[in-house]
Amino acid sequence: MAIGWLTVLKLVPWGDVIENAPKVASGAKKLWNNVGKKPDAPPETLAPVPGMPGDVPDPVAALQAEMLQLQGAVAQLHQQMLQSSALIGSLAEQNTQLIARVEVNRKRVLGLAIAVVMLLGVVVSKLI
Repeated sequence: MAIGWLTVLKLVPWGDVIENAPKVASGAKKLWNNVGKKPDAPPETLAPVPGMPGDVPDPVAALQAEMLQLQGAVAQLHQQMLQSSALIGSLAEQNTQLIARVEVNRKRVLGLAIAVVMLLGVVVSKLI
C-alpha cells in the first residue's frame, strides 16, 4: 500500500506545486474576501406568506410565496458558499504550509545525501 503512495508522490510535479502555492493561497484569499463582503439576505424577507387553508391563491400571492421560497434558497446557498470559501481558504493556507515543509525536507535530504557521499569518499580513501 505504501508503494502505491510512493509512486503517486513521485508523479507529482513538486516544482510546479511549490511555484504555484502562493498563487493558490492568494486566489483563495481573494475568493474569501469577495464572498465575505456580500451581505446575507435580510431575515424578514424569508418568512412565508401566511394564508388560510381554504383560500384559492391568486397569482400575485402565489408569485410572492414562490419568491420568498427562492429568497430562502438563495440565502442558504449564500451561507454554504461562505462556508465553502472559508474551507478553501483554510485548505490553501495548509497547502502553503505543507509545501514550505516539503521544501525544507527536500533541502535536508539533499544535505544528508551530500554528507553521505562525502563520508563514503572518506571511507573509500581510508581503505585504499
